[in-house]
Amino acid sequence: MSEHGRTRVLLVDDDVRIGRALGLALGDEGVDVDAVHTGEQALVSAARPGVDLVLLDLMLPGIDGLTVCRRLRETGDLPIIMVTARSDSADVIAGLEAGADDYVTKPLVAGELAARIRALLRRRRPTPAAPRRITVGDVELRPDEGTVLRDGAPVHLTRTEFRLFAELAAAGGRIVTRDELLSRVWGYEYHGDTRLLDVHVRRLRRKIELDPDRPVLVLTVRGAGYKVGGPGPDAALPGAAPASGRGG
Repeated sequence: MSEHGRTRVLLVDDDVRIGRALGLALGDEGVDVDAVHTGEQALVSAARPGVDLVLLDLMLPGIDGLTVCRRLRETGDLPIIMVTARSDSADVIAGLEAGADDYVTKPLVAGELAARIRALLRRRRPTPAAPRRITVGDVELRPDEGTVLRDGAPVHLTRTEFRLFAELAAAGGRIVTRDELLSRVWGYEYHGDTRLLDVHVRRLRRKIELDPDRPVLVLTVRGAGYKVGGPGPDAALPGAAPASGRGG
C-alpha cells in the first residue's frame, strides 16, 4: 500500500509504452503502478515492502514470466495476475499452474483491470462469523486465523486457495456449483470459463490430499460443481470424478 493509502501494483512488462500508459490509466482508478521490464527486476522489486499485487506478463526477456511466478509463489502469497497475449488453454493453464491467482489478456482495459485488482485484494479470510474451526477428514481449517493444518502440520495455501477451500468446507458436504465458487472466490463473472477454478482445485488437491489423483477431501460432482468429503469407504460418492482432466 502506498503512503497515501492507494493500492500499489508492480507491473512487469518489457514494453515501456504499456507501462507508461497503464500507469496513467490505473492512476485514475486509484492504483499506483511501479513498472519494471525484466524478470530479474521483478524478483527484486516484489520483495520490497509496500507492493500489494504483481501484474506479470508471461513474455519477458531473461527470466520468463512463468519462472518469475513460480519463484514468487515459493516465497509467499503475494497476489499475482498474469498477462497473456492469448487466451488459449495452454498459456492460461500454464500460468495458473505456476501459481497465478488470475489472468487477463491483452489489450488491457484499465477499468476492467482495476476491478480485477480490487476483487483479488478483497480476498482475505472468511467473515469473523465463520466457525473457528472446520474439519474435513484429517485437515483442519481455521478461518479466523487463516491457517490450514493436516495431521497437525501447517499446510501453506495461497490466499485464493485458502478462500476456495474455506467456501467448500463451510458448505459442509453440500455441492457448490462452479458459478457459485467463481462468484464467491473471484468476485466477478467469467462467462463460462472454468479453467481458473479447475486449475486452482488441482493445486489445492496437491497440497491437502494424500493422493491428488484419487481425491477424498475435495470431490468433483460431474455436471454440478465441487463438494468436500472425508477419508473412508464413503468418500468416493457417486458422481465423484478423479482429479485429472479439465473438470478439475
